[in-house]
Amino acid sequence: MSAPVVVSITAGSAAQRAGLLAGDEVIRLNGRVPRDIIEWRLLADEADIELDVSRGGLELTIAVDKREGEPLGAEVSSAVFDRVRTCDNHCEFCFIYQLPKGMRKSLYLKDDDYRLSFLYGNFTTLTRFTEADLERVITERLSPLNVSIHSTDPELRSKMLKNARGGMSLRWLRALLDHDIVVRGQVVLCPGVNDGAALDRTFADVLDQYPELESVAVVPLGLSRFNAEPAMRLHTLAEAEAVLDAVHDWQDVFLRVLGRRMVFAADEYYLMTGRDFPDADAYEGFAMYEDGIGMARTFEREFRGLVEVATGPQAGFFAAVDTPADPPNPPNPPNPPNPPNPPNPAAYTGLRSRITSPPIPTPISLRPRRDAPIGILTGEFGAQVLAPLVDSLHRDDVRLLPVRNEFFGGNTAVTGLMVAADLIRVLAGEPHGHRYLLPDVCLSEGRFLDGATVDDLPRPVEVIATDGLSLRAALEQQS
Repeated sequence: MSAPVVVSITAGSAAQRAGLLAGDEVIRLNGRVPRDIIEWRLLADEADIELDVSRGGLELTIAVDKREGEPLGAEVSSAVFDRVRTCDNHCEFCFIYQLPKGMRKSLYLKDDDYRLSFLYGNFTTLTRFTEADLERVITERLSPLNVSIHSTDPELRSKMLKNARGGMSLRWLRALLDHDIVVRGQVVLCPGVNDGAALDRTFADVLDQYPELESVAVVPLGLSRFNAEPAMRLHTLAEAEAVLDAVHDWQDVFLRVLGRRMVFAADEYYLMTGRDFPDADAYEGFAMYEDGIGMARTFEREFRGLVEVATGPQAGFFAAVDTPADPPNPPNPPNPPNPPNPPNPAAYTGLRSRITSPPIPTPISLRPRRDAPIGILTGEFGAQVLAPLVDSLHRDDVRLLPVRNEFFGGNTAVTGLMVAADLIRVLAGEPHGHRYLLPDVCLSEGRFLDGATVDDLPRPVEVIATDGLSLRAALEQQS
C-alpha cells in the first residue's frame, strides 16, 4: 500500500495555513490510513484534522485548524492508495488486450474496482467483489455503480469472462439493488456469442430478476487491428439491425411493465445501420450518456441551442487509467433516502461536490485569425453526426476533417480514441493559417493516447470542450 503524496496546495487554504507542502507523504489522516480518495475526502472534511506526514525522511505531525466541511486544499497524486483491484477475467473482447505495444504502462491496467466505478463510471464485473465491499458500498452510499452484465446465463457469462466466478457474481448485483444502490448495466455484444436468443434471455432475466436497474446499455464490441481472438468479429449489417429491433421490442415490453424503457442501444448501432436516432425523450434523461447512449442526440440539441447548459465533459475510454486524485467526470446521483448509518453526511457532500468540479481547461495553442476558414477534426463516427449539423449552417468556410483511426484500426471510429499519429497524417495535408478545432475528449492530462501532445501536431489547433454548445460558440467567434 502506498501513501498519498501531496501534489498541490491551494493558496489561502487550511492546508497552506497549517504548513502542509507539496511532496509531503501523508502516512495517516486523523489517525487512520486512507485506502483511497473517497476515504481521504471523508476524513479531510472533518474539523480540526491531524496529519502524520513524511517529509525528506522525517516524520511530522501537522495540525490543521478548519471548520467541518471546509476544503483542506491539498490535492494528492492518485485516487486509490491501496492498489487498484485488477481484473482477473480474460474476456476475448477486452480492448486492453488489443492495444499495440509500447504505449504508456497505465493504459494496460485492467481494473475491476468498484471504487473506480463509483468515481469514474468504469464498469465492474463484480467477480472480485466481497462481503466487505458490499458493506462499504452500502454504508458509505457509493452510488451509482456500473456493472458489466454481458449475459445473465451463468454458463455463458462464465465462458465470456473466462472466469468460473462469472456465473455466480451477479448475486452481488442483486444484493446492491436490494440495498437501493443505483446500478447501471452494460452488455458488450459479441456477434454469434451473446446476441440473438441469448440477448433476449438477458433482457427477460433483467425484467424478472433485476427490474430495479436504472438502465442497461447495449454496446458493440470494439475491435482493433491488434485483435488476436478469431472468434471476435464485426457485426454484419443484418446483425446490427437485429440488435436494434430487439432493443426496440424490449423497450416496449419494459415500458408496459415498468413504465420505463430500461434498455438502450449505443449510438454506433444507429450509425452502422443508417437508422435515425431516437427522439431525445426516448433516452429518458440520458443516464448512459458516457457509455455512448444518446451522445449524438445530446450533441445535436446542444449545437442547435435547445439546451442552455452542456451535459458535461466526456471522459473518454481511458478516463481512469492514470487515476488522478480528482476524477474529471464522475456520476452525480441523488443520495437515496435514509441511508443506513452514513459516516458524516456533511463530509460526503463535500466529497461529491469537489470530485464533480469541472476540470482545468486544456491550454489552447496559438491560433490564426478568427475569420480564417475552419476545419473540425473528428472521428469517423463523429463526422457522421456532425455532417448534417454543419450543413445546416450553410457556411462554405467550415468543413469537417474526418480522421480515420489507422493507429488502432479495426472498427475504431470514435472521436475519443483519436491519436496524434493519425491527426498528424490528416493535418499535414491541410493549409496553414486555417483554424483547426480539436475536441478535448481525445486528450488526457494534455496527452493523446500515443503519448504525443498538441505541440507535436503540424498545425496549431484550438482545443475545445466536446459538446455542441462549445463547438457552436467556437464557430461563431470572430476576429
